[in-house]
Order: sequence, then C-alpha cells, then structure tokens
Amino acid sequence: MSLDTLITHNTLPAGMPEYGADACALVLMGGGARTAYQVGVLKAVGAMLAKHATTPQAAAAFPFQWLFGTSAGALNASYLASIATQGMGALSQLATFWSGLRSERVYRLEAPGWVRANRVVAGLTLARQVRKHRALLDTLPLVDTLHRAIDLHSVERALDQKLIHALGVTASSYTTGEHWTFCQTRANHPVQPWHRPGRRSEFQPITIEHLMASSAIPFLFPAVPLWVDGHKEHFGDGSMRQLSPLSPAIQFGARRILVVGVGQPQRSGMASRHGGEPTAGTIAGHAMASVFHDTLQADVEQAQRVSQTLARLPPTLAAALPYRPVEVLALQPSFSLDELASKHIRELPAPTRNTLAGLGALDTRRGAAGSAAALASYLLFEPGFVNALIELGEHDAWRRKDELMRFFGASGHMDAGTAVP
Repeated sequence: MSLDTLITHNTLPAGMPEYGADACALVLMGGGARTAYQVGVLKAVGAMLAKHATTPQAAAAFPFQWLFGTSAGALNASYLASIATQGMGALSQLATFWSGLRSERVYRLEAPGWVRANRVVAGLTLARQVRKHRALLDTLPLVDTLHRAIDLHSVERALDQKLIHALGVTASSYTTGEHWTFCQTRANHPVQPWHRPGRRSEFQPITIEHLMASSAIPFLFPAVPLWVDGHKEHFGDGSMRQLSPLSPAIQFGARRILVVGVGQPQRSGMASRHGGEPTAGTIAGHAMASVFHDTLQADVEQAQRVSQTLARLPPTLAAALPYRPVEVLALQPSFSLDELASKHIRELPAPTRNTLAGLGALDTRRGAAGSAAALASYLLFEPGFVNALIELGEHDAWRRKDELMRFFGASGHMDAGTAVP
C-alpha cells in the first residue's frame, strides 16, 4: 500500500461519519478452492465472539460493517452480506454452504474417459472447450450455484437496515488493465468513488456478473463483460495486478480491518529437488501462484508502520491532524495448501483429472507431485479438500485466539503487536 493511500487519501473529509470504535471491515483475498480456508477462520471467529460476548445482543450481532472480497473471496463476502440479517449465525452458515459444494457445481469439462492415455485427444478436448466457452472450463454451473445461494436483494436490505455499510467486489479489466472495485452502498452514502493510478472504483449494485468477473481465473474461467463509465469492458480475476487489497476498506473509513488471505510462504517446500526440466504441471502451478501472488503481507506491514507512526505522535498534534491510525489483523494458512491438496488430487472430477493428466499438467509422479497439487488446489471444490481447509482455518484462528479477542474487544485500541504469520 502506498503512503498516498494511507496519508493523503486517508483523511476525514467533510461529511464523513466517525464510525464507532468497534466498527470492523472484513477483507477476503482470492485463491479458487483455497478460499475455503477463510470459512474455517470465520467460523472460529464467530464461535469466539459468541462465547465471550457480554450481552445477548453482542453475541447475536453481525460483526463486520464493511465487506470486501477478491476472486472466490468476493463470493464469500457477498454470501455473508446477503445473510447479514442472521447476525453471528451467518459465519457458520457460510461453512454449511461450502461443505455442500462440489466441483460439478462450479465448473464443467466434457471429455471422454480414455482421454488421459492420449495427449492429442486431451489437447483437442481443451481446444473444443476454448472454442465453445472461451476458456478451458465451462462455468455455467457456478452461475446457477450463485443464483441459488446468494440473494442479492438481501444485501440491499442489510444496507438499508445499517447492518453493513458497504459490499465491495474487485475485478481486473482485460480491456484497460485497470483494477476495479465495484461497491454497493445505501443511498446518500458520503464516500465518493476514487480513481488512483491503475485502480479505481465504481458504485453500483453487485450482481452475479460481478462475482463471476471477480472469480474468473485466467485461462481456466471465461472473461465476463461489465459496464463501467458507460461502456463495456471485459474482466477477469481480481487477484491479477492487485497491489493494495486494504485500500477499499481504508477509503470507506474503516479503522479496524480483519483480513484473511490464502497465501503460503511454505510453497517452496513442495518443489522438486531432482533438477529435471519443469513439467507442464510445474509451469501451470507457477503461473497460478503468480496470478494469486499474495501482496497482503507487504500491504499489512506498510499499514502497520504508518499507523504506528501516527499513534506515537504527541496527543495534541495527533488530535489536530485529519488522519487516523488503522488497526489490521491478518491471518494466513500455517500449513502448505499445496501439500494439503496433494492428498486429495484423486477427488478431482474424472474428466478434469484425466484431461490435465493427459497433457502432463497433473503429473503425480515423484518430483512432479508438488506442481500437480499446486494446480489442483485451485480446482478442488470437493468435500475432502474443502473440509480439510475449513479445519485448518479453524485451527489457525483458535491458535491466535488472544490476538483476535484483543482485536475485537479493544474498543479502538491500537495493538502494535499484530503481525502476519
């Protein structure tokens, strides 16, 4: 995150409301099926808050006033916004949704069962998919799943009741290369759309098309057209070119931000040590890791440095400045998601598994298993992998219970000790 965002554009303009000290933003990063990890974190957070609430009202209240998501994180954010009227129960309900998910409800690939044995047939199969769907996979099943699962009219009701202040979904424009955050707020909200170099916002009701655009993994899922500035542009996954994931929350005046990523610094631990040429799976896995390269840690550290500097100013000077420190708590997986996915590769739908294996992009032989798992982890919307991710998220959240309780119970107190694992 640039100092420009945190300082110059983190002022409190005229008409900007001063939110209560307990107001909190939730930022959810992207990563295909990996984002089931976020579900476990939020499920644990809900259990903690309900257990330690001092009043029945606090135990039942929805804990986030702003929700921002990227890629599959946008699906999670929108789902939560649509059931915010359920209060704290929305967090466990998200886990119920993910536990019932299957790859066939997200994407489809039509291929003969014997395609794995023939690289030419595998190539022709994918070529046919690209001609028909403009991508390797058909995502019409996801459109149907989202229509059934997310009542976007309920987002408007949650905004009107002031249960939440904003829902933001981020996507990347193939047309211009700019990074867009689409925001839905209630009428007459004081925050104005912003335009920064390479990234901007537009305020409009969130639709299923916005969610499909934000989660359109390049090459795998087709681009989605959206209307911006009175013309049509084509969009793909919001994780591409995302440099400042915390920026939208700060633009809306959030002073406390809980952010859940799915990055994994342990990824190198699965790398081959055999020194051979990279397989197709290695290249595909590396490409996916590049698309979903997690800038979260750098953004959080920058926010914390600037906020700690502001917090150390003399009280009289700090009170005179139109700036406020931002408290950020970030959680990311403590265990390699590639390694976790390697245990569940066989759960992939047979057409997808066989086609990718036929091309050599899902090679599970010794020395290539890590790359196969890296690619598969984005597509494994199957119960075994999803539930393992949810359990990992719960484990990581409970491991940091003290930090989370300080964060939610600090009443605006700046905890300089928060850090990204």
